[in-house]
Amino acid sequence: MEGSDAQDGDRLLLVHDLGVVAYDDAWAYQREMARRRVAGEVAHDVLILCEHPPVITVGRRTKPGHLLASEDVLRDRGIALREVERGGDITVHEPGQLVAYPIVDLKRHRQDLHWYLRQLEAAIIETSAALGVSGTRRAGLTGVWCGDDLGGWRKLASIGVHARDWVTWHGLALNVINSLETFQHVVPCGIPDAIMTSLAREGATLAVADADLALGVPAGVKQALALELAVTFGLRATEDASL
Repeated sequence: MEGSDAQDGDRLLLVHDLGVVAYDDAWAYQREMARRRVAGEVAHDVLILCEHPPVITVGRRTKPGHLLASEDVLRDRGIALREVERGGDITVHEPGQLVAYPIVDLKRHRQDLHWYLRQLEAAIIETSAALGVSGTRRAGLTGVWCGDDLGGWRKLASIGVHARDWVTWHGLALNVINSLETFQHVVPCGIPDAIMTSLAREGATLAVADADLALGVPAGVKQALALELAVTFGLRATEDASL
């Protein structure tokens, strides 16, 4: 899709669902989309949705000791390891987790990465609420959580982003129906006492026929997240697989 940015009355979020895709392929794709958005070759913001085979990604703020297994052990268990340019600490992707990579030109919104992170959190919280799960923020900790100080906290979604010329890539990982097993090999997001959870574990309203790992993330969850991200950024979501 080529041309200059659309008028404010027709600002779109182009949603491209890649399905299950290798991390390296999605990483290369989002960087290319970001390059095209910076160059003005793509006229609208883009949202890439996907799932990944098991992979652990190490962000710029990862500290020694947050990876709990050697690369050889991970390889034997079919888990890839990648060092990436995003912010944040170490995290995990695995089947059944919905990964979203928004390619957003913040010059058309607000040139503030802290604001952008809060917008992503807001979209996740609204998506979770629409599915019957109460998610919330925790002061000083990027991401979305379930629980409280009395009953304990469980992390539902992780966020780590990167930007060049105010165009973002990387993004968020929302645990939906994933097993959470891969998280045993890391200190999630560098938080020693973090307990991971998922929409399914929190009792989300998911169609029983769809809540099967073999079928991937239910379409309704993808649609809900895309809609909430579009609303959060004042855009209109539309599917576009032609990018």
